[in-house]
Amino acid sequence: MTKNTKFGFVKHLSPIFPSQIMVDVTEYCNLKCIHCPHPVFQGSDLWSGAQLDFNLHKKLIDEIKQDGLGHCNYIRYTSNGEPLIHKKFLEMVQYTNKTVPSVPINVTTNGRLLTEKKAIALLEAGVDVFDVSLDAFYDETYSKIRVKGDLNVTRKNVLKLIDLIKKNKFKSKLIVSYVEQELNKNETNLFEKFWKESGADFVVIRQQHSAAGAVEERKDSMILNQVENKIERKPCLYPWERLILSPTGYIGYCPGDWKYKSKFVKFSQTTIKKVWNGEFMNELRKAHMTNDFSCHKFCGNCPDWENTKWPDEGRSYSNVMNDLMDAEEVKRKKDISVPSDLI
Repeated sequence: MTKNTKFGFVKHLSPIFPSQIMVDVTEYCNLKCIHCPHPVFQGSDLWSGAQLDFNLHKKLIDEIKQDGLGHCNYIRYTSNGEPLIHKKFLEMVQYTNKTVPSVPINVTTNGRLLTEKKAIALLEAGVDVFDVSLDAFYDETYSKIRVKGDLNVTRKNVLKLIDLIKKNKFKSKLIVSYVEQELNKNETNLFEKFWKESGADFVVIRQQHSAAGAVEERKDSMILNQVENKIERKPCLYPWERLILSPTGYIGYCPGDWKYKSKFVKFSQTTIKKVWNGEFMNELRKAHMTNDFSCHKFCGNCPDWENTKWPDEGRSYSNVMNDLMDAEEVKRKKDISVPSDLI
């Protein structure tokens, strides 16, 4: 195993419990974005229309309370479906806020269903950070990228959310995000300027990735670039940072996985703590450290490791969350007391 101390459980990355838990509550999505594998996924044999069982979600949150306080920096509701579609999503957020009030809650959404009524309910339920994926400045561009979407509707929803936060003095923060691609690359500056001036707390400009190899054209382009420029492979951050609970009830380690190749155990049969410290995850980390993926071909065939940022390499999503919500702010907001060794 490499002795490079830049990689491994450094800084906020904890060997005890994942610093980030991602919860994917549904396989359904109401849009068909051109850069997203969901339309293909929904037409495949892998898609079952699964919705995360409420009691399994409750089990997850209870375990964070028992084993993860002081290690889990935030819970993020996001992944391969639109979370606002789940009929019990509000109840999930309410349970999380009640059970682990010191752990920030991030809801990542395309914003189409974020009506004023739903926004108020989620704000009151305790959402700390909303991350709304928009991907365009012009209406015409949006309709081409976010197929079945309407920027006039979504923009209105997001602007109303900003207004509700300010007028009601909620502590919640807003991220608007943008995947830069061929159709919108000339709008990036306009997008960033508009949303900063409109009151967004952070504007995230993302580069396209291959969705763990699911987007074949992007995958081939990235691998070719890595070979031609002799970019030395490094360990991917994810096995040291996060776990993902899927709508099917399986635990996985890759947020870009659309083929369920990284889902390796039923959550009902284990615990997050056991999984994080178990043989599978330790062997996976060893594979990344030694660059030997003979037993982990899913990771071996993925080029997206290049875009993951370790704590000493630059800013990642965890930095954005830390900037927006620190433990002291959450503690004040929720009016709770947190043991000093867990802050």
